[in-house]
Amino acid sequence: MSAVLPVTPPVEAAAGYRLSVRRFARNRLAVAGLVVVVLFVLFSFLGPLVYSTDQTHTNLTQVNLAPGGAHLLGTDAVGHDELGRLMYGGQVSLLVGLAAGILATVIGTLWGAVAGYAGGWIDAVMMRVVDAGIAIPALFILLVVSAITTPDTAGLIVILGLVSWLVPSRLVRAETLTLKNRDYVLTLRAIGGTHGRAIARHILPNSVSTIVVAATFQVADAILLVAYVSYLGLGVQPPSTDWGGMLSAGLTAAYSGRWWLIVPPGLAIILVVCAFNAIGDGLRDAFDVRGRG
Repeated sequence: MSAVLPVTPPVEAAAGYRLSVRRFARNRLAVAGLVVVVLFVLFSFLGPLVYSTDQTHTNLTQVNLAPGGAHLLGTDAVGHDELGRLMYGGQVSLLVGLAAGILATVIGTLWGAVAGYAGGWIDAVMMRVVDAGIAIPALFILLVVSAITTPDTAGLIVILGLVSWLVPSRLVRAETLTLKNRDYVLTLRAIGGTHGRAIARHILPNSVSTIVVAATFQVADAILLVAYVSYLGLGVQPPSTDWGGMLSAGLTAAYSGRWWLIVPPGLAIILVVCAFNAIGDGLRDAFDVRGRG
């Protein structure tokens, strides 16, 4: 009679991830959010290759044209094609949102993992720093920094990442507190494994679900923060733009009936943020072992 071989942790992990993928695929709202994000990425980054426009030079003979003809979404106050500008603005909004969300998640993950694993006074000091940071609104910090300096795209990514890592750090710390007392971590420490190895080989890999879900929500929050700052005129500077900057530029025109300067970028922000939130909800449900049958 052949012996039954135990299932190794990697096999169990792979089976768990396959189950999570199937659970995510059954969540129609999450799948719809993923489709929306993919479509906006294609629209923003591949669209200009199909629909080429000049977003650098002004054309005062083509200002404030209504949608139709050669300009499917009309033109703005300096003659830029609004559809082309929506594509280029999407590049900045999506790039900054994704990069800043990932940066914030990486910083928060490392901070929370170290704090939770170390425990004691180190954890207390590190988490008091987090509590102090959360007490200060991120938008206030962004406004102060933007008023002092004029950030480019890279600068905006760094600034957003440095003010948005606090919530992920608390989530990862909570996960680390439950993982550091598991048998495989205690065994590694008993045979002489270092703290860094314990975090890198066991704590972080087993916190992937928490990290991925946190990253998804951080991207949505970063896109909103970019829109807030740009709407107030403190984001990327012309000729570059993003969806928040387009809203700010078209605000006064809305009172003159030029809706095409407000509605498209506003809808783009709403759809993308809702899509990322739907993806985050879907990932959270997919990774939730309590809901698996």
